[in-house]
Amino acid sequence: MQRLLKSTLGALVLTAAAGFAQAQDVTIRVHHFMSQKAPLHSKFLVPWAERVAAASNGRIKIEPYDSMSLGGRPGDLYDQAADGAVEAVLTLPGYTTGRFNRAEVFELPFIMEDSVATSKAFWDLVQSDLQDGEFKDTKILAGWVHGPGVIHSKDPITKLEDMAGKEMRGPTRIVTDLLAELGATPVGMPLPKIPENLSKGVINGTVIPWEVTPSIKLAELVHNHTELGGAKALYTSTFVLAMNWDVYEGMPDDLRAILDAETGKALSQFAGEVMRDADTFGRSKAEGNAIIQLDEAEVARWIAASKPVYDRWVERATGEGFDGTAAIEQAKALIAANQ
Repeated sequence: MQRLLKSTLGALVLTAAAGFAQAQDVTIRVHHFMSQKAPLHSKFLVPWAERVAAASNGRIKIEPYDSMSLGGRPGDLYDQAADGAVEAVLTLPGYTTGRFNRAEVFELPFIMEDSVATSKAFWDLVQSDLQDGEFKDTKILAGWVHGPGVIHSKDPITKLEDMAGKEMRGPTRIVTDLLAELGATPVGMPLPKIPENLSKGVINGTVIPWEVTPSIKLAELVHNHTELGGAKALYTSTFVLAMNWDVYEGMPDDLRAILDAETGKALSQFAGEVMRDADTFGRSKAEGNAIIQLDEAEVARWIAASKPVYDRWVERATGEGFDGTAAIEQAKALIAANQ
């Protein structure tokens, strides 16, 4: 009851504020779980905020709030935007298990090839299926994916058998399912918890892209990094920039048009480019550590081991009322069309 009251009051306040903003300026707080050093804060949100301010002659102010500084847990972010606790959030749909099932298709093993093409493809899916479906409670301003997931571990991982018994952190349901099939013991936890749990020995390693490793100083905590060779990536995760509907619709028409012009597919592509460039930088910070690259034959073994993940996802899709096999083919086609 308290949460409902708080959400209702928050929505009323934001709606009133949005109405008042028709004669004045609009401030959009963007809440997220990463640090200020993370590329999605410093290289994505900050430059985007500057572009929007310039395009609106300062009438739209984007204020990024990092590290859950406005309260709550990472898994709460989407609802914070939906309920009106904040104007907008940057989050992973996968942090809310079982809620965004269609969006998960891009997180399946070995689906993605590069972050830019896949980010554009994910935005296309948002537009065609997800905005009026799973994401109907918020206005999605952008949707993208990070670069290839990499295994970072205390012990070297040179072959599939080396995963056996390793306690490995995974960010989402799909990834923890994959880790289990690869022989590891999956441990689900959000990004900010990784350093503490590595230091305490709760986990032996983690799977994350290179781009975020400098922000948590991962190369100082583990000294082995395993990349999968070939065109396909081990996994990726989807991100969305989601806005409260009342605030969006309450903006003056001219400012809403400016916001629309500065979001959408172009912003999604920009996010994918930030991810790609940050991967290069993050990898360079691991100089001196062991960077292991699995060859094509070994990768084929990992792909074969991941098949049950696909089978279970398709089965879950049927239970959710959509054709999982068709969704997989759609995702592959969208990626191919955006390359």
